[in-house]
Amino acid sequence: MGEDTQGSVSPVHASHITHHGSAFAIWLTGLPASGKSTIVAALIPQLQSLGRPVEVLESDAVRLVLTPTPTYSREERDLFYRALAFMGARLAAHGVTVIFDATANRRAYRDFARSLIPRFIEVAVECPLELAMQRDYKGTYQRGRRGDSSTVPGLQEPYEAPANPEVRIDTTKVTASEAAEMILKAAISSISNL
Repeated sequence: MGEDTQGSVSPVHASHITHHGSAFAIWLTGLPASGKSTIVAALIPQLQSLGRPVEVLESDAVRLVLTPTPTYSREERDLFYRALAFMGARLAAHGVTVIFDATANRRAYRDFARSLIPRFIEVAVECPLELAMQRDYKGTYQRGRRGDSSTVPGLQEPYEAPANPEVRIDTTKVTASEAAEMILKAAISSISNL
């Protein structure tokens, strides 16, 4: 897809979202290697161009601080995602638009964040497991197949897809730029309805 002309927002929408007083949070969830981070990279400049402060809470980066030697046990994940949701809620309460870039394999993790953040947009990043395994640039699935990890969502651990996300993105059908535009439209709609 050549130049990205779909990434712009009409001036009416941009004005509405820029001058609205409250921030919101967007949680991109999907299997590891489903395309979440690629979409986030396309979404950040669109949100920033609207004059909004944006903070990305990427699970691997936050884990380096909270759990430097992660075990990915159920208990550790429960604590990690509660802390991640709390951080996002505090940022949003201070006017920062938050993007969660995290698998969060259990719905309860994302539902907890939704309970803390009034303006919450859940994005289901859908990708067949086989394709995610091919894209596996971090080696997550390889470690699971070798037995080096026994907690990979989609392999040994279940991944609970969102039941009713605000946005569904099929990464086999849309580009990252198109996905970012879909999310931005949902964000504008969400703010307009509040």
